[in-house]
Amino acid sequence: MFSFFRKKKPAEAAPEQLDVANPPVAAEPPATAEVAAPAPVAEAPRAEPQPVVDAVVAPAAPTVEAIEAPPPVAVPAVEVAVVAPQPQPQPQPQPQPQPQDKPKLSWAERLKAGLAKTRDKLGKNLAGLFGGGKIDEALYEELETVLLTADMGVNATTHLLDDVRERVSLRGLKDSLELKGALKDSLNALIGPLEVPLSVEGHKPFILMVAGVNGAGKTTSIGKLAKYFQLQGKSVLLAAGDTFRAAAREQLVVWGERNGVQVIAQDSGDAAAVAFDAVNAAKARGVDVVIVDTAGRLPTQLHLMEEIRKVKRVVQKADPTGPHEIMLVLDANTGQNALSQVKAFDDALDLTGLVLTKLDGTAKGGVIAAIARERSIPLRFVGVGESIDDLRPFVAKDYVDALFD
Repeated sequence: MFSFFRKKKPAEAAPEQLDVANPPVAAEPPATAEVAAPAPVAEAPRAEPQPVVDAVVAPAAPTVEAIEAPPPVAVPAVEVAVVAPQPQPQPQPQPQPQPQDKPKLSWAERLKAGLAKTRDKLGKNLAGLFGGGKIDEALYEELETVLLTADMGVNATTHLLDDVRERVSLRGLKDSLELKGALKDSLNALIGPLEVPLSVEGHKPFILMVAGVNGAGKTTSIGKLAKYFQLQGKSVLLAAGDTFRAAAREQLVVWGERNGVQVIAQDSGDAAAVAFDAVNAAKARGVDVVIVDTAGRLPTQLHLMEEIRKVKRVVQKADPTGPHEIMLVLDANTGQNALSQVKAFDDALDLTGLVLTKLDGTAKGGVIAAIARERSIPLRFVGVGESIDDLRPFVAKDYVDALFD
């Protein structure tokens, strides 16, 4: 029959368009299979709709099969251990060698070391004089200059030159090398009378009154004297009579604590009242030595010099036999000014003893010769350092040897 009566063959369904946004999901694998991540599907070109033709059948588009991705490889987990930093061992300090104890110097050696500045000044100038040669007037003139520069003063220098000339003449000395021995003998003869040790026997309490200008080392010398008497087995009591200087009382109290001695002090009042109380307290307590500090003053301050006379009179009221020693403390650095202080305080108080401090810090140690020539007052102690045992009784020979040797 005619073809148009032929029953139409049903057209095959057009292939589904792929939704790129929602790709087809692959079938779920069996339970035993490892689940693989879906592989990305490549985007296919969009198919244009084809018109239906009776006789023409559009070929079926090839289906895009999902390509199964290989199963992922299991990567074992790696644990990261956090290790705290260990402290580095510190280097051990190497033991330092301990310095050996220095041998304790004798008093003569310490005196020599203390007088080094004076000796250097005197020795350098004398080296040329004692180097050999004839003894003549030119040599004596040079010797005079050297002695004056050592702060021995005009009177002491003149006395020493006259005595040296006489010794040279009597001994028949010709060489300048021999002049050194003659000069040492002359100096020993001049200052020898100052060597009178202080004795505290015969009085109880022994009353020691100490005077001096500010800065001479008066209060420090009192502390050292207290230690000196203690080493002799004596009990000591201190009187803080320097009521003019603000820190004087506290300074003396510290020295008392350091030496383990009693200190009589008042917050207010004058030096005479403190001295009076101290003497009476020493009598009541059976103390061997009383050291009375007084206010520092200049010799030109006449009203203050009158006050120190008052202290002496009040001490005599407390003990008619006292004071048994009136001691003046001098600073060797003041040179010839120390001689002026000796004269002023001696006129006011009738000094019985001297203390010369700070010999180690000056080149003017020759002032001892000047004092010996002007006022022959016993030089009880000399100080050549800051240690508590650096205040010792004066020995003339040790002093001369320390100057020249």
